[in-house]
This record gives sequence, C-alpha cells and structure tokens, in this order.
Amino acid sequence: MTDKPIFVTQPFLPPLDEYVPYLEEIWDSKILTNGGQMHQRFERALCEYLGVEHISLFNNGTIALLAALQELRVTGEVITTPYSFVATSHSLLWKGAKPVFVDIDPVSLNLDPQKIEAAITPQTTAIMPVHCYGNPCDTRAIKAIADLYNLKVIYDAAHAFGVEDHAGSILNHGDLSVLSFHATKVFTTFEGGAVICPDAKSKQRLDYIKNFGFQNEVSVVAPGINGKLSEVNAAMGLLQLKYFDQIVTRRKDIDAYYRRCLAGVSGIVIPDRERQVVDNYAYFPILVESDFGISRDELYELMLSDNIYTRRYFYPLISEFPMYRSLPSASTNNLPVASAVSRKILCLPIYPALENTDVLRVVDVIRNV
Repeated sequence: MTDKPIFVTQPFLPPLDEYVPYLEEIWDSKILTNGGQMHQRFERALCEYLGVEHISLFNNGTIALLAALQELRVTGEVITTPYSFVATSHSLLWKGAKPVFVDIDPVSLNLDPQKIEAAITPQTTAIMPVHCYGNPCDTRAIKAIADLYNLKVIYDAAHAFGVEDHAGSILNHGDLSVLSFHATKVFTTFEGGAVICPDAKSKQRLDYIKNFGFQNEVSVVAPGINGKLSEVNAAMGLLQLKYFDQIVTRRKDIDAYYRRCLAGVSGIVIPDRERQVVDNYAYFPILVESDFGISRDELYELMLSDNIYTRRYFYPLISEFPMYRSLPSASTNNLPVASAVSRKILCLPIYPALENTDVLRVVDVIRNV
C-alpha cells in the first residue's frame, strides 16, 4: 500500500460551516468586489492584527509588487536578490526597470547589505530586498544605505506575514512592503496580496492604481490596473485571521520537532533564524552538504519516490533564467553564495495538518541515507 502523499505545504482551511455565513452575507449584499463590506472589514482587521497604519489589498502579491513600483515611480536600476521566487524580478521587468543582482548573506539567506554599495550606480533608484522564508532582512543596514544614496526601498515580504523584529511589525520597514496571500503562504486568502503604506496619501494612490485609476465614477487620475481583492477572498482572510495564532503555534511545534529529530545528522544543516520577536515558521529549509552521502537532488528524488513532495526553494536562481542570465550582475562569479545555496537547499513539509508521524516519515528518509 502506497503511503499517503505529504506535500511541502497545504493551506489551512477553516471548517466550511464557518465560511458559509460569510458567503451568505456576500450574496445578500450583491457586492462581489470593488471594495465591499468584507474588503473593508478585512483591511481594518489586518491593520489591527499586524500593527500597521495603512494597508491596500490586492488580488495577488505580484500585482501588489507592480503597484508598489508604480506608486514609487521606480525606474532605472533596482538592486535585488537572485534568491527568491521569480515574481520579485519579473515585477521589475514589467515596470521597465533593470534588476541588478547582489549576493546573499550565507546565514540569513537575505540580500547581503555589505554587497549593496558596490552595485550602486548613477542609474540606481531603489533596493528590493526579500525577507526570505520570513527571516527578517538587516533593515537597519539597508535603511542606512538607502538614506545615504537617496534610494527607495520596497520589501518583498511575501513570506513575512505576522513577523516582528526589534521595532514591531517587519512590514513597517522601507517605503513600502508587499505581502502575498497565495495558497502556499502561511496566511492565505486563496489568492491575494497587500501593500503596507506609510501614510494615508500613499494608500489612496494605491487604491486608485488597483482600480484602473478611478477617483470616482467619472474621474480617472492614474494609469491603473485591475488589482482588486474580491469579497470572497476577503471573507476567507477574515476567517483565517481568527485561526492564525493557532496556525503559527502548530508550525512552531513542527519546526521544533524537525530540529530535534535532525540534530546530529551529518551533512544536514538547518539555517539559523534571526532572533526576531515573533516568527511565523513559514518554511523549514535544510542545506544538504557534500558530506551527507547523496546530493540534494538525489534526496529530492528519494523523497518523491516515497510520496513526499519537498521543494528546492529557490532553485534555479532567478539570475539563471533566460530573461536574466545575460545581465552582468547575473554572473555566477558575482553570486557565489546564492549559487552554492541554491544547489543545496531543500524545503521540507510544514503545515498545521502535518502530524508528528508524518514528520518522522520525512526524517526517516533523511536519517536512513
């Protein structure tokens, strides 16, 4: 008998009977999108829960990134990481900006602040770091560089829902921060995203951008796009928010269990986390070193043969895809840490419904090597 499949992630789905009243309210209102009551309630609830002043909801994280770049009028060159999901750099190409890749820190796996200054040119207008796996960037160092060179900072915080550092919500750093609520994320609305704004004017402009630029029924004040979050997605977000603390508690337990079970396994390294105030345990990455016995890809295939679906987040690097590899900054020589990490990284399954017996099944494959 084949063992049940174990996926790298599964969305937390609240009981269906709790979702139905929200759907009935939407049906009764006859408002399915365009900033209805669910949208407004969800927006307020997120601000309160996340500890942010202003937030603009979007239909997905990629459109939210595009809108953030549009709001800040980003052009020219933008320094970013090659170690991320392709949406990070794709948003720059769509905006007509040029990604400039900088290597990552070997511990945090985030953009290395010590490498940023050398990449700045007269054409540089912004920095787009990523809080990889929800692990906070060195926001103080990045701010100091941005202030010195008068650069904008847009954080891709797709993994960082609910994460806090020394100053509170990680989302309050930079000129703008962008969230993703995709089904693979620790917090999901099926599809969705958001931009965290520093002030009401920025939020208003982003609200215009996501609704074709409409200020009112007869006035268009910006070259906008259709980026609105539907009422159905907002309702799922409200329901998810009720369970989020419970979700994170379970993920924390799974993280700790993995660490205990994998302690002492030769050739398996668990990257350190920053000592942030609040973690969300969004992913559980390991590095498969050369002394493990088999390669990362061989372990990946071995897991697959046992119906365990891991992910090589992030492999290949963004800089290795055809639309980027001709850039001078995409050279492997320029990105030695990111290149090495991408060939060793493996994200193990972690989600609230994962049982300890499932974790042991994953661990047994690793230990039996």
